[in-house]
Amino acid sequence: MAIALPLFLFGTFVVLGLVGASAAVGAYGYYSQGLEDPKNLLEKLDFAEETVVYDRTGKIELARFGQVKRDVVDYDTIPAWLIDATTSTEDKTFWDNAGFDPVGIVSAAIDTAQGNERGASTITQQLVRARLLPQSAFAGTRYERKVREIIQSIRLTQEYQGIDGKKKIMAAYLNQNFYGNRSYGIKAAAKGYFGIDDLSKLTLAQAAILAGIPQSPTSYDLMKNAEEVCTVQVAAGKDCPDGKTVLQVPDDSPIVERRNKILDLMKTRSVLTVGQFTDADFEAAKKEPVILTPPASANWLAPHFVWQVRHQLGSILCGPDQADTCEAVDTGGYKVITSLDWGLQRKAEKWVKAAAIAPNRGNTAAYLRSIGVSYAPWIRDLKGRGIYNAALGAVDYRTGQILAYVGSGSYYEKPRGKKFQPKFDVLGDGWRQAGSAFKPINYLTGIEDKTLTASSLFMDVVTNFGGGYAPGDADLAERGPLRLRQAIQLSLNIPAIKAALISGPDHVYQFAKKLGIQWQSTKNPAGGSIGIGTVELHYIDLISAYGSIADSGVLMPRTAILSVQATDNKGAPTTVWPTTAKKPTGTQAISAGGAWIMKDILQSNTDPRSNPFWSRRALYSGGRRRPAALKTGTTNDEIDLAAMGFVAAPRDPKAAALVVGAWMGNSDNSAPPRGTVALETAASLWQAFFQDALKGEPIAQFESKPKNVIQVAVDANSGMLPGPFTHKTFKEYFIQGTAPKQADDTKTGIAIDKATGKLWQDGCLGPKVTKGVMDLSGVEAGWPNWQKFDRAWAGRAAKGVGVRGGPKHTPTEYFGFGSYFPFGATWGAPFAPTKMCPIGGPHPTPPPFPSGSPFPTESLPPAQP
Repeated sequence: MAIALPLFLFGTFVVLGLVGASAAVGAYGYYSQGLEDPKNLLEKLDFAEETVVYDRTGKIELARFGQVKRDVVDYDTIPAWLIDATTSTEDKTFWDNAGFDPVGIVSAAIDTAQGNERGASTITQQLVRARLLPQSAFAGTRYERKVREIIQSIRLTQEYQGIDGKKKIMAAYLNQNFYGNRSYGIKAAAKGYFGIDDLSKLTLAQAAILAGIPQSPTSYDLMKNAEEVCTVQVAAGKDCPDGKTVLQVPDDSPIVERRNKILDLMKTRSVLTVGQFTDADFEAAKKEPVILTPPASANWLAPHFVWQVRHQLGSILCGPDQADTCEAVDTGGYKVITSLDWGLQRKAEKWVKAAAIAPNRGNTAAYLRSIGVSYAPWIRDLKGRGIYNAALGAVDYRTGQILAYVGSGSYYEKPRGKKFQPKFDVLGDGWRQAGSAFKPINYLTGIEDKTLTASSLFMDVVTNFGGGYAPGDADLAERGPLRLRQAIQLSLNIPAIKAALISGPDHVYQFAKKLGIQWQSTKNPAGGSIGIGTVELHYIDLISAYGSIADSGVLMPRTAILSVQATDNKGAPTTVWPTTAKKPTGTQAISAGGAWIMKDILQSNTDPRSNPFWSRRALYSGGRRRPAALKTGTTNDEIDLAAMGFVAAPRDPKAAALVVGAWMGNSDNSAPPRGTVALETAASLWQAFFQDALKGEPIAQFESKPKNVIQVAVDANSGMLPGPFTHKTFKEYFIQGTAPKQADDTKTGIAIDKATGKLWQDGCLGPKVTKGVMDLSGVEAGWPNWQKFDRAWAGRAAKGVGVRGGPKHTPTEYFGFGSYFPFGATWGAPFAPTKMCPIGGPHPTPPPFPSGSPFPTESLPPAQP
C-alpha cells in the first residue's frame, strides 16, 4: 500500500506533465508528512460545542453557532435519488475514482486559464478538506494544500475500498456538509427547510435543490432566498390574510436554476436510479415550487452582521476557500468578540426601519412611534414611492472595524413579495451598481496618474461615444466648459465618462481594486460607462473605499471580529486569533495628496456656500455645521439609490472615525416611479443616522492639506491659469507638479465695433475695441469625435441658454445651482458675433453681446481646507 500510493501519484503527475519522476516520489514523501493515518478515520468524526458571538464589549450576546441541528444518518437511510443528485453535480466519477479526478483537474485548469475559474474537487477531496486534514496541512500555498488534500483523499479511498467504502465516504460527506440556515448534515437541512425527518420522503426536486446548496451555502441558503407569497388573491396594496401565506423560493432565483440544472444532469449521470425516473419525472420536478416549512428558531441580534462574522470566522479557522463551509465554526466552542457597537447598531436598525418598513405600513405614524422616530418630511415623502428596502453600514475608517451593519430593512420582518426580501444582505452579498457614488474613484484614477486634476477641463456636452451610446446628465442639460470639481459637485455624467475614457476604462477597473473593490469578473464589462458606476459591486467595499479617502489614502483591512478565544484542555481561555498583538496596519491605496483633494471636493457638497443643493443633507450639532463629505448615486432607472460619506476623525485616537454608506431600493432590482433620486432618499437616511450617531459628540475638523498639495488661482471656467480675458478665478488645490502651466486659451481677443457690437471692418463708425470671446477649438483636441459634438453645442450656445439640439435634443445651460450661478451667468465670455459692422451710416444704439458681456476680473474666496 505504501509503495502503491507513491507510484499512483507518480503516474498521475507524469501524465499531467506536472513533475518529473524523482520529483513525484519526493513530493509524495514530503507532502504526506503530518497527515493522519486514514485507518478508522471516518469513525473518529465527532462534533463539539457551539460558538458564542458577542458585541465589542463582550457582554451582549448576538448569536450562537452550532445549536442547530445535526442528526447523523446511515447510508442506508439516504434515498438513492439524493445520492445521485449529489454525485451528478459534485463528482460524476465518484463511484469509480481513486479519491481525485485527474481529467477533471486538467479540464478545470484549462477553464481557469481561459478566465472561467472553477474547482475540480471530488466528493472525497471535499470531505478531506473539511474534516480530515490537520491544521498544519493548510500551511504554504493553495497548491501545496491541494497536493496534501489529494494525497489524503487517495489514502482514504484505499483504506475504505470498494462499494462499501464508497458508501461510508458518501455518508460522512452528507453528514458533515453545511447547507446554510445553520444546518449541518443532510437530515438537518431536510428538517430545517422542509420539515422532513424521514429522508425517503424527499421529493426528486427537494433532493436536487439540497444537493445544489453546498457549492455556496451562504448564497444558496433557501431561507435567505425565500419570499412570503400569498396563496389567495388580494387587492393591490392590501395585506394577505393571516394563515394564507407560504414561504417560497422564487422560480428565477439562482438556487432554483441550479436545481433545474442538476435535474438535467441526473438524466445522464445517475448511477443508482437508472430507469427509476423518466424524462417527464425530471421535467415535472423542475416545475415543482420550492415551498419551505422551517421550524421556529431563536432570533439573532444584528443577524446580517452575524452572517458576516460567520464568514470571517470560517476564513480564520479553515482558510478563505472554506469560509462558508468550515465545520469548526459550529463545533469549536469559540468565544467571538466582534467589532459591533450595539448602540450604533440599534440606531442603524431604527433608521433603516424608518426608511424601508414605516412608509409601507398602513399606519406609518404609529409604527414610527413604536420605534421612537418622528414622522419627518423625508419619511412622509417615501410613502407610496414604491421603495421597499434599505440598508446601512458604518465602519471606523481608522481601524477598519465594522460598527453597525444592516443588510436589509429588518431581518425578521415578513417579506413583501419580491421587492422586500429581508434576509438577503444587500451590503455584503448583493451585487449592486454604485451609480454616481463611484465617480470619486473614477476621477481619483486620473488624479493619481497625474493625467487629471481638480481643475481639468471637460465639455459637458452630450456625445455619441460609439454604438449609439450618448448618455446625458440627470437633468438633461448641457453646460459646456467646466472643471472636474464642478462636475463632481453637480454629479454630471458626461464628464465622468470622458474621465474614464481618458484614464482608460480597464485601468479604472483595476485602480478600484486598490481601494478594496471586488468585481465579479476579471475584466471590465462596461467600457467607459464604468465612470458613472454601472459595474456592480458590494456596497460594503465601497464604504471601505470612501474610508480610504477619509484616512489620507490608507485602506484598513475591514473586520467584523476583534478576537477569537477557545478553551484549552484544562479549561483555561486561549486566544486563537489574532495570532499577534501587533495592531493591524493598512495599505497606502492612494496618495495622501490625492485623497485630500478628493476629500476637499466631497466636503464642499455639504457646505451651503459651495453646494446649495447637496448641502440640504449637511450635518449639524447645536446649530453649527459639522464638516462632512458626501456623494450620492442614483443609477439608471433609479434602481439603486446610494449615499456614501464620512466625517472628520475625532481628536481622541480611540474614538470612532465614521464612514457610512446607505442604500435604498428594491430587493428584486425593480425600479420605483421615475423622479426618485438618492439625494431625497438614501442621503436622507444617511443624514438621519449620522445626526443620531453623533449626537453630543464634539465637532471635528478635517485636517490641513499635506505639504505636497499647493493652491493656485485658475480661470473659474477653464481651469487653466488666468488669461487676459479671464473674468473670474478660483483658488484650486493641486498635487505639487500638476498645477496648470498654460494660460487660459478658451477665450481669445477679436476686434469689435463698439458702436454696433459687430465684427470690426475698416470704415465702421467705431471706435474699434478688442473684446474676449469664446474659442473652444483647442478643447478636447485629442478626441476629434468629442469635438464634433462640442462644436455643435457652441453653435447653439452662441444663441443663448435653453437652445436645444444634439443627440438628445438637450438645452444649453450655465453652470449653477438653480438660479444661483457662482461664477456668473456665462460660459466665461460671450461668443463672437457672426456679422460685420456696417460701413458708414448713423450711429446706432449699441446692443448687448448676444450672450452677455464680459465681467471685470475678480477672485472668489479661496476654497476651505
